[in-house]
Amino acid sequence: MRTGIYLLVVLTAGAYLPSPLYPGYQRAFEISDLTMTLLYATFALVSAPALLLFGSASDALGARSVLRAGVVLSAAGSLCFAFAANPGWLMAGRAAQGLALGAVTTAATALINGNAPDSSRHRAAVLASTAFLLGTAAGPVAAGVLAQHVWAPLFSPYLLHLVLLGFGWSRVSALPASAGPPLRRWRPERPHIPRGTRRSFATAAATGFLAWTVVGIFLAVVPVLLDRAGHADLAVIGCVLGAVLVCSASAQPLVLRFGARPAQLAGLGGLFVSLVLLALTGGGSLPITLGAAVVAGVGHGFAYGGAAGTIEDVAPPEERGAVVGALYVAFYLGAGCPAIAVGLVTLGSSLETATSWVTAVAGAFVPVVAVAVATVGHPRDALPVAPARAARLRDPRSPLRLIRRSEPLRGNRFPEGRCAAGRAGRWRRSRRPRPAGGRSRPS
Repeated sequence: MRTGIYLLVVLTAGAYLPSPLYPGYQRAFEISDLTMTLLYATFALVSAPALLLFGSASDALGARSVLRAGVVLSAAGSLCFAFAANPGWLMAGRAAQGLALGAVTTAATALINGNAPDSSRHRAAVLASTAFLLGTAAGPVAAGVLAQHVWAPLFSPYLLHLVLLGFGWSRVSALPASAGPPLRRWRPERPHIPRGTRRSFATAAATGFLAWTVVGIFLAVVPVLLDRAGHADLAVIGCVLGAVLVCSASAQPLVLRFGARPAQLAGLGGLFVSLVLLALTGGGSLPITLGAAVVAGVGHGFAYGGAAGTIEDVAPPEERGAVVGALYVAFYLGAGCPAIAVGLVTLGSSLETATSWVTAVAGAFVPVVAVAVATVGHPRDALPVAPARAARLRDPRSPLRLIRRSEPLRGNRFPEGRCAAGRAGRWRRSRRPRPAGGRSRPS
């Protein structure tokens, strides 16, 4: 468990090390705003298919082999950034980091959950998601502090990351090798949503998409906006970015107390406030941006945790892995696509104007998603039967009506069996009149 948590934190931190350094790369290589946003989005757009490609690799090849491959890919990404000579090296580094995190996310999470006691499975799942968020927060903070106060600002953060990856390699090598034949063949997983959970999945995916949209805008665009507004202290920029994820991780434990649906609604409210603040200021004011970062972090924690909790509640156990994988695809796309939208708008306007327009459009979708979350019913509330059959089952005069377990039985008692609705129940004695002069008998 400790090895899985360590690798999640280190690889996630490495993937977000470049965030406060984007202004330096833009000046060093004279790249446009569109290229800069594409550079950030490359990671998210590569991670989504990598998550599907390597989702079942740990079952077929073993967790140790997959984690080793992830460590090597992450090291390759850091080397590309440390010795970058042109924007092509930066793109290659982001692609390698996306492949690494896509491969390690499933394997490390399975390692954490598989070694947790049965009574602590839910705690282990929360621990894995918290490790993911803390790594995302640690990357920008560490890179900003090292780049501001240590020599070689575009090299020293990646040197530290390589040292941490070396320690991670030694921990992975100490894991036991998988014994016996693989549990199943390794093949890419296709997102599959069970029929009875599609509405709940749609609302959870939309909530998570908006949550990671706000985080993606902060990590991709806000550092450049603060730099152009005269706030050139990289340590301060890194702390502003880290505040989003630290507040998100702090809000995660409260999701269980509030419940999945109230947590999503509260999170969407926080996201709406932060998007309005960014749309009004364009990310140029440091105090307002810091306040928006704190509100966005709390909103992200509630929305992200509530969306994951909804899927945990409604997904069938035998298909939970495929549903969770599809949900994380929505998360990664939410982190990358809006950043690309900002870059495309900069072709005809400034970065500040593009950020205001994209955040305003995202904010307009928040009330729509909130209404959907509040109105979509729980899929378990509906019986998967034909409408005519369901009407007969609900009719109190029907002899086929299901009797609740708390309702006293009358007449003859039949053995429990599976009814047409797929649930166990007992039949009520028929209310047809008795035959004249005959003995009563059960229907």
